[in-house]
Amino acid sequence: MLDRVTRNFQPSGDPGPGGDFAAEGEDLPALLERLLGESQGRTQKDLAAEAGISYPTLNAWMNRTRGTSRIDPERLRAMVEVFRRWGVRTTPREFFASVGRPVPGPGRDEREAQLLKLYRQLPESRQRALVKNAEAMLQLSRAN
Repeated sequence: MLDRVTRNFQPSGDPGPGGDFAAEGEDLPALLERLLGESQGRTQKDLAAEAGISYPTLNAWMNRTRGTSRIDPERLRAMVEVFRRWGVRTTPREFFASVGRPVPGPGRDEREAQLLKLYRQLPESRQRALVKNAEAMLQLSRAN
């Protein structure tokens, strides 16, 4: 078992910076190891495939040969969702704390990117309907 990394660890269970609990002092590799252990036979390859992360990247994080401080927030959220689907209790806060960051809310750029991603997945007829709905919403918001 990997030793727990004490970066962000606060003795006696005190909250870490910003009032958040660092996940028992775990860095991302330690957190992933613990959660994979709770996921009944699931592997790094399973996590990588279901979270949309390349296996070599995930493996490099696990082996601490690649830094984790700049991981895209959506990748962290994707891993949270995979573990939740597997019945493992975890939170985005745990993941963000493990890479030394506060949990961000979706910013404007993230919301726009998410909307564009969804739009591109729709058939053309649904894209047109979505644009009409957005135009109607805009008119309503201007009237208020």
